[in-house]
Amino acid sequence: MQSVEVLNEVPRISPSTPPEADWSEVIQPHTRLFDLGLRDVWRYRDLVLLFVRRDFVSSYKQTILGPIWFFIQPLLTTITYMVVFGGIANLSTDGLPQLPFYLAGVTIWNYFAQTLTTVSTVFTTNAAIFGKVYFPRLTMPLSIVVSNLVRFGIQFALFLAVWGYYLVLGNSLHPNLYILLTPLLLVLMGLLGLGLGMIFSALTTKYRDLAMLLTFGVQLLMYATPVIYPLSKLPLKYKPFILANPLSAIVETFRFAFLGSGSFSWLALGYSAVVTLVVLVIGTVVFNKVEKSFTDTV
Repeated sequence: MQSVEVLNEVPRISPSTPPEADWSEVIQPHTRLFDLGLRDVWRYRDLVLLFVRRDFVSSYKQTILGPIWFFIQPLLTTITYMVVFGGIANLSTDGLPQLPFYLAGVTIWNYFAQTLTTVSTVFTTNAAIFGKVYFPRLTMPLSIVVSNLVRFGIQFALFLAVWGYYLVLGNSLHPNLYILLTPLLLVLMGLLGLGLGMIFSALTTKYRDLAMLLTFGVQLLMYATPVIYPLSKLPLKYKPFILANPLSAIVETFRFAFLGSGSFSWLALGYSAVVTLVVLVIGTVVFNKVEKSFTDTV
């Protein structure tokens, strides 16, 4: 009987063997600081929509009223301002009814504040996801901007209902063509919140206290923005400081467009746009730099 010897040979790949060329994804460890990776974000646009849906579900999953809170929150805030600032402090509303005046400021301010505070903790609150699977990290803060834009749309519908009611009553509301600037104002608000949020998100990976400090800082920033008072009624010595805030021109333009009272300046709005772009660039640089190593510190 003839024995057969079986050799377990390990196949060797010669250096001249060409590598596989049909990869579906190539992950590179280094990116340019100014690279937003928008092409990758567009490829993962379905993931952005999933994150938006997740934000809605997680926010109102075990609540009694659910999405009705979108209407209740700005309405209760507006009523509080009417009682405290309009009734007790007797602050001027520039001759406008208190409800549309305060609701206009609250509506557009909430979009910025919610975007900033949520993006600022994007690394710490999503560390488990970032550490397990690859996807363009920018999709997470962008999904926050989009989800807050949807919230703004719902609250904006409430504002339009109140605004239309006072128009029918024939009160002193004088809307004008500057309403057409509303999309631009939203873009500026969203990008400014995104840029500042990315800067603070990089800092909160090492210093968790900044998240609580930021919440307090956003409340103080609201008082440095003409949300609860008209810019025209401020003393002249305080106006330069308020106008140095890029949010002031955006809020004032929004109120002037829909209510017809206040002031509008292309120069002030251009200043807000320039500051927004600068902050967005700085935020992008910081975000791209920190995203490579944040898992080591979170």
